[in-house]
Amino acid sequence: MTDQEKQSKKKRKKSLKRALIEWAVLLVIIGILWVTGWYKDLAAGMQQLVLKTGFVQASAHKKEAQTTAPYNFKLRSLDGKPFNFADLRGKTVFLNIWASWCPPCIAEMPDIYQLYQEVHSKHIKFVMLSLDDDPEKAARFIRRKGYDFPVYTQATPLPHAYSSKTIPTTFVISPQGKIVVKHTGMAAYNTNKFKKLLMDITQTKN
Repeated sequence: MTDQEKQSKKKRKKSLKRALIEWAVLLVIIGILWVTGWYKDLAAGMQQLVLKTGFVQASAHKKEAQTTAPYNFKLRSLDGKPFNFADLRGKTVFLNIWASWCPPCIAEMPDIYQLYQEVHSKHIKFVMLSLDDDPEKAARFIRRKGYDFPVYTQATPLPHAYSSKTIPTTFVISPQGKIVVKHTGMAAYNTNKFKKLLMDITQTKN
């Protein structure tokens, strides 16, 4: 074997060793992200950047064929207090179905929280409905993020009108008891058009 061939062989070995080390480091990082759950925050952070571009905005148009909104189900607050959804009859309701393990849900939540801070009132109510199997997981997430909007878990099954194969899913219910908006997937809601829609729905008389 010539000196040139020996040098070439050494370079290939070094290149292979470096590649193996890089893959090992990458796998360790992925393992840490997975075990700690940080991968959700990383994915959510990337999706938040997408939302900030303005390309994924919630529809600011009412559904033409509006479904009657069922109120016959009950919820439970994160501190265990029962809540009857029927108490929201006559209000504009922003109902968001989410889970703490869902990166798109995490991604859109800061925007929803900003919307909540700007428009919630005695006439516009927010219901953040967690699908977490363990309510404490949702509670820990909410405490960590510092959100103070109303968060609930299911106490009874959801009516079919609110079923969705995708989360997050958001519904807007009018004071007249109609589902006027349904959006599946993450979206930016704190926009001037969407806020105007909420105000117009709220001010519409029977």
